[in-house]
Amino acid sequence: MVGFLVRTAVAAVALWVAVSIVPGLSAPDASTLILAALVLGIVNAILRPLVVLLSLPATILTLGLFLLVVNAAMLGLVGWLVPGFTVSGFWSALFGAIVVSIVSAVMNAVMVKD
Repeated sequence: MVGFLVRTAVAAVALWVAVSIVPGLSAPDASTLILAALVLGIVNAILRPLVVLLSLPATILTLGLFLLVVNAAMLGLVGWLVPGFTVSGFWSALFGAIVVSIVSAVMNAVMVKD
């Protein structure tokens, strides 16, 4: 349970950084970011593996770069599902997904206890 809460908090902070940096992403308050982080976790756990599997030929053809499009699509889906969390277009979703990935990776690397 603690791990789930930590991952949700990391995702919420990463989304907050993305909303702060990327034009076209917006969230009115912290509760919207937390809800968006929860929905993003659910979408990434359930839907993303299926989309990655179905897009495997495109991912192989682009040497993995198509996964950025998949991540952008997942962020766009969260923007569509969560009221108040707005993703204005593909480029906002793409840059937002990149920022969320980088911030989450850095935070997870810092928080790892050996």
